[in-house]
Amino acid sequence: MERVDVAVIGAGPAGSSAATWAARSGARVVLFEKAAQGRDKSCGDGLTPRAVAELDRLGVDISQFHRIDGLRVQAGRTEREVLWPSGAFPNMGAVAPRAVFDALVLQTAVDAGAELREHATAEPVLEGARVVGVRVGTEEVRADLVVIASGAGSRPARMVGAERVDGSPFGLAIRAYVPSTRADDRYMEACLTVTGPDGALVPGYGWVFPAGDGLVNVGVGALSTMRDFTKLNLNTMLDAYLAQVGPSWGLGPVAARPKAWRLPMHVEHRSGPGWVAVGDAAGLVNPFNGEGIDYALESGRHAAELFARSPGTVHAAYDALLRREYDPFFATARRFAWVIGRPRLLRVLLGIALSTGFTMELVLDIMANLIDSRRRTLAGTLLAGGGRALSLLDPILIRTQESEPSEIRARVDAAR
Repeated sequence: MERVDVAVIGAGPAGSSAATWAARSGARVVLFEKAAQGRDKSCGDGLTPRAVAELDRLGVDISQFHRIDGLRVQAGRTEREVLWPSGAFPNMGAVAPRAVFDALVLQTAVDAGAELREHATAEPVLEGARVVGVRVGTEEVRADLVVIASGAGSRPARMVGAERVDGSPFGLAIRAYVPSTRADDRYMEACLTVTGPDGALVPGYGWVFPAGDGLVNVGVGALSTMRDFTKLNLNTMLDAYLAQVGPSWGLGPVAARPKAWRLPMHVEHRSGPGWVAVGDAAGLVNPFNGEGIDYALESGRHAAELFARSPGTVHAAYDALLRREYDPFFATARRFAWVIGRPRLLRVLLGIALSTGFTMELVLDIMANLIDSRRRTLAGTLLAGGGRALSLLDPILIRTQESEPSEIRARVDAAR
């Protein structure tokens, strides 16, 4: 029976990051991908300065992708532009189509020494409560650590119990690639006043991310805290948003069929004996914007570094790190997700957020994932304080949320 040090299921940013760092530490790593190198993934394609920092650490050259210098935020008739700040993270972002970006990060893992096995649908092998390896068809590979990087709600994640916490917020999103006369714009654009089929404000946002190659990535996302969420039609919502931004962006006809996806934002059982979940499989998605590439890259690195330090205790150390470094922000963001699900309150909050340059700086930190527990900023401090105040309402907020209905899953699948 084949034996390796680390087996990684899923070769997206999270899995490729884990494989790269583990291989660089001297571990024998096998990376399993059910598709082929360069597979596409539904995503907004935006790389925040935080993601750029992690890619710099990895040694990944992203100069081929379209550079982004800041964020443009719209709410109703108000529009503000903010440049990325200088400081803890690089003052640049990028828009990187996932088919190309994922292939680039995956090649970094291969170059580091990880063995790639494409078209390999892998599942964890359990012996009691411990994961001891992976199975692909009739073949089995034993490993000291199995990294679940197969995405939110995937079968490998479900098999180890890394599933959405029932009653927690989740997101739905849909995106399309569209020709644009402004594909070379240097700002990511986010609209915070997207409306649903009934004309009511939707807790979520719309985006236009210029890719610099004649196309823009246009999409909309909504949180499950919105009123009448079960009636949400993603295709209709995207059509309305395309009509809204079409004139200002000089949009042409949609280049390919839009793709939709679900975003669980609170996952239980993110690690256990013999395994850890990283990236989307661990629920590491910012509830404010649905972004998770930076957290995927970081969590993959953390898992590999902890394994190199102490293979026998990696799952406990990893879970402790997530609780310390990430959970406070995500818990606060989920609480705000409940709050912004109330349209009247959402209007008030948006009015405050875009009223001054100071508040816009706070919005930028939140929307660009620039809040870091190790680098205390004013935005992080204020958000943490608000989260602690809202925590008193947790019992009431959680009771207002339904489980994810099966018809929502069917509607997302139909929009792919």
